[in-house]
Amino acid sequence: MAIEVVMPQMGQSVAEGTVIQWLKQEGERVEKDEALLTINTDKIDVEIPSPGAGTVSRIFVRDGETVPVGTPLATIDAVEPERPLTGTPAPAPPVEAARVSEETTHWYSPAVLALAEQQGLKPSDLKKIRKTGRGDRLTKQDILAYLEQRETGAAPRAGDEVIPFTPMRRAIAEHMVRSKQTAPHATAIIEVDMTAIAEFREREKVAFAERWSSPLTFLPFIIQATASALKGNPWLNAWAQGDRTVLKREINIGIAVALAEGLIVPVLKRADGLRLAEIAQQSDDLVRRVREKRITPMEVQEGTFTVNNLGASGILLATPIIVQPQTGILGIGAVTRRPIVVGDDVTIRSMAYFCLSFDHRVIDGTVAGQFLQELKAGLEGFNPPRT
Repeated sequence: MAIEVVMPQMGQSVAEGTVIQWLKQEGERVEKDEALLTINTDKIDVEIPSPGAGTVSRIFVRDGETVPVGTPLATIDAVEPERPLTGTPAPAPPVEAARVSEETTHWYSPAVLALAEQQGLKPSDLKKIRKTGRGDRLTKQDILAYLEQRETGAAPRAGDEVIPFTPMRRAIAEHMVRSKQTAPHATAIIEVDMTAIAEFREREKVAFAERWSSPLTFLPFIIQATASALKGNPWLNAWAQGDRTVLKREINIGIAVALAEGLIVPVLKRADGLRLAEIAQQSDDLVRRVREKRITPMEVQEGTFTVNNLGASGILLATPIIVQPQTGILGIGAVTRRPIVVGDDVTIRSMAYFCLSFDHRVIDGTVAGQFLQELKAGLEGFNPPRT
């Protein structure tokens, strides 16, 4: 009996996945629930267990290929093949199998062949393309890169280092391009006096870490103030879908986390109902598990607004790109001490720039300004929580 392995649905909004690596090859034995392959979806690598025990009889989708949810990936023969008696010659392999083994260096997946046919590429053209797939396989991305170089004439020169996009980098690139093409971005910037929070943080961070087992950074204060401002400005806590806007009931704030290989945005669910210590604990847990690669696909979905702590890299201000289908993203600049005019005096204050990129289809500058003013008031009017 053959067991079919398909690309799983890893989340409500996930429509496709990329095969990163097969952990079992054709002809190898696999046990039920044993790791069979690794896929990438929403920039998260996930090991997929085998749905049953048996022998991997056929792999349809090779490493590096991206396919829609529900696409057959492989079949597993759940019946152990009969072993020939000692001295009995093994049966000859089928003609098709022999042909495949002889031409293994020129094996192309159905997706690759379909793309090649669509672009008018001949077999001789495919042999010239640089292959990056596992086992020297040609992937769709290899063909697309070849076509782009051919059109622009930007082929690498001798001595250039060519580094193909990783699945995560490719997913980020596709999302960034789609976001800029979909949403007309505009950015509003405001300056916030963070002195009261900076002084409280400096005074309480050691005791806070001992009590709550989480560091007291600026981020929890900003998330708390952001959630409060979103309550009064629901058009920024929304999804843009086609020609309509969906105002989201829950306030789920995405937290952009930078890794060496890219950016992942885990989501802090129902942030408006959390106390400062809870925000600190939960956000710290999400960030830590992202860096340890233990985050799940469900934990990077359902975000309604995103914050990006650019200040961690020393950046003063930037214009972040919106996470689709959200309406806005807040870029947080570094908190720096600098001279500021207060009344008729010049004094040293802890200041930061907050940059709101918003979807101009959904809101205009007036709404963006109202949100930033409420955020500013919440941060500058910070009252220490009761202990």
